[in-house]
Amino acid sequence: MNEIENEAEGFPQEENIEIQPEAPPPTPEELIARLVAEMADLKDQLLRAVAEGENIRRRAAKEKQDASKFAIASLARDLLAVPDTLDRAISSIPEDVRAQEGVVNLIEGMELTQRQLLGIFERHGIKPIHPMGEKFDPNFHQAMFEAPDTGQPDGTIVQILQMGYVIGDRLLRPAMVGVAKGGNQNSGAPGSTVNTSA
Repeated sequence: MNEIENEAEGFPQEENIEIQPEAPPPTPEELIARLVAEMADLKDQLLRAVAEGENIRRRAAKEKQDASKFAIASLARDLLAVPDTLDRAISSIPEDVRAQEGVVNLIEGMELTQRQLLGIFERHGIKPIHPMGEKFDPNFHQAMFEAPDTGQPDGTIVQILQMGYVIGDRLLRPAMVGVAKGGNQNSGAPGSTVNTSA
């Protein structure tokens, strides 16, 4: 017996283990309520996933539309110098030379080229800004000088030095303008002064 007791001493003693009784199975009503709650949760997750997918689709469509619409902006910005140069060339020809036979055809050719280029711009959503007589707007205009004693209200555009352009609703190049200063109306009104330090 001593041998058996000695051998048993090397093993851990058995602990008293309490066996928990199993929980009773859920009633059909509890099971239905649990399944309905789980189904509502899954439905909510599905609706959220569908809404997120729709938002991603809309965002991707808008980005694609913007990319195709504004992809030519860099090229268009570079090409804006062409109508400016044509305009300067046409206006630099003296009046007495304009009537000469060869010069008339040259001027007509330059004007035609300028109109064609502006037509191409128009087809691609590139439009000139015509701000003459409008109130100065720093979002679309760049003031180059202030003209005193014009008889116009302060901040009114009185001269266009270089035409501005937009593509869609985005600015490609601001119009370089001269604005009235010291007019007889609205002096001292908010927004009537123009910061020309730009």
